[in-house]
Amino acid sequence: MMNKNLEQFAYLPLKQFSNRVWRTYEGGALIDKWKKDIPETDSSFPEEWIMSTITARGNNRPLDEGLSIINTPLGNISLKELVNSNLELYLGEKLAKKYGTTGVLIKMLDSLERLTIQVHPDKEYARKMLNSEFGKTESWYVLNNREINGEKSAIYMGFKEGVTKKLWKKYFESQDIQGMLNCLHKIEVKPGDAFMIYGGVPHAIGSGCFLMEVQEPTDYTMRVEKITPGGLTIGDELIHQGVGEENMLECFHYDTYSYNEALEKWKVKPEILDSGKEFTLKTIFNEKHTNCFGLGELDLNGSYTLKGNGCFFVAVIYSGEGVIICGNKEYSFVQGDEIFLSAAIDTITFKTQIKSKILLCYPPN
Repeated sequence: MMNKNLEQFAYLPLKQFSNRVWRTYEGGALIDKWKKDIPETDSSFPEEWIMSTITARGNNRPLDEGLSIINTPLGNISLKELVNSNLELYLGEKLAKKYGTTGVLIKMLDSLERLTIQVHPDKEYARKMLNSEFGKTESWYVLNNREINGEKSAIYMGFKEGVTKKLWKKYFESQDIQGMLNCLHKIEVKPGDAFMIYGGVPHAIGSGCFLMEVQEPTDYTMRVEKITPGGLTIGDELIHQGVGEENMLECFHYDTYSYNEALEKWKVKPEILDSGKEFTLKTIFNEKHTNCFGLGELDLNGSYTLKGNGCFFVAVIYSGEGVIICGNKEYSFVQGDEIFLSAAIDTITFKTQIKSKILLCYPPN
């Protein structure tokens, strides 16, 4: 149903309010630091969900937790309501017809502790077992890190050579956490590192990682640890998403790799698309890696004009400040802003007052 009152906002850069989400692990101080919020505190809200039209999964949580709320001249409105007022105008014709939704979820994630060992469904599993058009292929772009109790920040991903489904099931049933961790490659990370995490690939984010996660728009996570590293007992729904433990184990792809093969398969090297005296535009994740989403980075000390490509995108201001010139009007941006730019906007210019790093997130191509 089209709502003319809401369609007018498709021509404006739209900022969302802070959107912190409860998770089963602790963290978030580096999100506070990025947002310039005081105090910088670790808590059970270690994720910021950006331009989300989906709700977080979990029992006894607020009804609309995870939905992004946008500041408009008519008041605060959910992005979901805005988009649904005119799908083609906000999303672009192709995306509107194919999915009828944004097709992507963006998060900032900061881990004080290691996350549980987990896996996400690929599209085939999601359709078959979860009745979902989307799986949860995702990507990690490391923005910052910190040592926790002397432990360097690292990620775990992919089965090592020699790991079998039988062995994995044995470790799961006995809850041998160290045994499961030993089945996965441990990779130390630093700012600028980028990884693809395809549906079916086992993984865990270690402590001390602050990263942007761009992913398919679901909250489907299969976990193999029944108690988190922080001591929280996880309910069955968050272990197997309602499909049962046997079916949960079928979500994993049991391919095995050497350490170098794992890096070759999943670590991504950003590439420069455009550069000049005032700017460098890089692509991080693109159609070479996935058709589920895209991520770019604009390092800017001056001005740069982006032309629309028929679909919406999201600009996340990691650092700096300045103005967005859109429709002959100027709109300010500062570090920590998250800005939705609809498909109706054909050209925008970023102009900095302080040198800026702007993360550009795109829906499925």
